[in-house]
Amino acid sequence: MIKDAVNTETVEVNPVDQVRSTIYQLLSSLFAKEIDHKTLHDLTSDQAKQFWAQLGSEAEFKADVDVLVAELATLNTDRALLELAADYCGLFLVGTKHSASPYASLYLTDKPAKKGDEPLLFGEQHQQMTQFLKQSQLQVQSEFPEPADHLAVILAYVAHRCTHSTAAEQHDFIKANLANWLGNFVAKVTEVDTGNFYQALTRLTYAWVKSDAEWLESENH
Repeated sequence: MIKDAVNTETVEVNPVDQVRSTIYQLLSSLFAKEIDHKTLHDLTSDQAKQFWAQLGSEAEFKADVDVLVAELATLNTDRALLELAADYCGLFLVGTKHSASPYASLYLTDKPAKKGDEPLLFGEQHQQMTQFLKQSQLQVQSEFPEPADHLAVILAYVAHRCTHSTAAEQHDFIKANLANWLGNFVAKVTEVDTGNFYQALTRLTYAWVKSDAEWLESENH
């Protein structure tokens, strides 16, 4: 999703921050592209089952984790995978009134959209995220041709910051660039999605981000 633009030194990582980074990276990957056979295998492996069980042991995540695990268990045919891929495409790729485009700029704009207006992509939020990436000596992978304010990019960037920034810096970034629009994104996905998987994924992402922001705030005191 994002990669080092230059070689950087290896840093010693707190195990808690490593787990947090892994969760953000997983959520990022699920918004970055459709689930294929390899991803499905990774998400249903024994190690993944332990991960889901641990995440679902938290009451605020349990309902959505249960839905995701149940939905993953139904993806046992090519047809089922194709149908979920169609859900992903319809929600996140086509950019119509029946979709929920995953770009921060579409949920942070102060201007009400006029009829016929095209959503502004590669705008201010994209430029801001690009600058954040440059400051951290990172860049969006070339095979991901999306604006930098795509949810997957922001989540991947937070995953990086989990192991490279102070709790205060992480908290401020999440509040200013993620927590402030995810609620509206969840509402849009809930409104237009006819399936269960991406609704649960979006709710889980929002719940995780809110919980993590609260934990980071407590770490500051």
